[in-house]
Amino acid sequence: MKPSKIRRQIAWLAAQLMYERSESEYYRAKMKAARRVCQGWVKPKDLPSNAEIRDEIQKMSRIIEGESRTDNLREMRFRALAVMRLLARFRPRLIGSVLTGHIRDGSDIDLHVFSNSLEAVTGELDYHGFTYGIERKKVRKDGEEHVYRHIHISDEFPLELTVYAEDKISFNFKSSVTGKAIERAGIKQLEELLDAEYPKSSSDAVDDEPGAERFQVYYSLLLPLEEVKQNLKYHPEGDALYHSLQVFDLACDYFPYDEEFLLAALLHDVGKGVDRLDHVNAGLEALDGYITPRIHWLIENHMKAHQIFDGSIGHRQHRRLKENESYDDLVVLGQCDREGRQRGIETTSLEDALDYIRDLATSN
Repeated sequence: MKPSKIRRQIAWLAAQLMYERSESEYYRAKMKAARRVCQGWVKPKDLPSNAEIRDEIQKMSRIIEGESRTDNLREMRFRALAVMRLLARFRPRLIGSVLTGHIRDGSDIDLHVFSNSLEAVTGELDYHGFTYGIERKKVRKDGEEHVYRHIHISDEFPLELTVYAEDKISFNFKSSVTGKAIERAGIKQLEELLDAEYPKSSSDAVDDEPGAERFQVYYSLLLPLEEVKQNLKYHPEGDALYHSLQVFDLACDYFPYDEEFLLAALLHDVGKGVDRLDHVNAGLEALDGYITPRIHWLIENHMKAHQIFDGSIGHRQHRRLKENESYDDLVVLGQCDREGRQRGIETTSLEDALDYIRDLATSN
């Protein structure tokens, strides 16, 4: 039998093993197929490449699954976008077969998300009612042991989230199949793909409600504050989330129907979960695109409100603040910030606080 024919037979049988999911790794599938075809040892040069096996898998998918494969691909892509929007704070990237179009029966949606806190990601999933499991997989690569954090989500289509540190957002990930940089798409790129591939379907249809994404961002920024322990000299109440909820409750006493003011009160310290040394600018950067100019100004200057109270603010700086139409609101916010430092008092829950503001937003 000619080597080329042997190669094709091995590729077909290996593809069958992987399509049926009796094997999940290319190398093992190739070796098992080679033993069946050749009844013995096979030269490495006669083995098919991973790409050849992948092509055979796609041929099987088209033959066996027919039009349902195309329909599934469309639905999987739209579902991927919906989940990515829910996880927008973690800068998700779609990778793998759902992006490239090489799905087969049983394929899942593969996402990379970036966060230094696994709990922040799972907290977001809990908030949206997902059922999931966590896997920590040890892999030895290039002589070093790496631990990969995977979150397996049970959904309409199964999803696998791989959680990387935030500094890996620009890392050049390579495919185990081709050795080349993998294709990946963020939210904007996936929206463009859907608009091009399915022009009659609006990608906006995956939104659960107007403005839903911003509340998901607020939640994912606020939740980590529970782990931010503050200097007890200035914050005897304890963690930054407890403080923020106290400030929110006090703000409700002053302006219960002012959505912007309440958001400024609730979000004023979110930067402490990002960079405690420069929490104001860190918070504003994280909230960029999700708050109004008025909220931005109130958060940007909330530390100056303390200087107003203790008389340490400069005359020119104070005059510039007074020129803003929200100056009086800033003073009230500062008062709430100073008073929201009580031990052991009951506060509104984070979920209820966000639901209250969401109701204000939808009723306006």
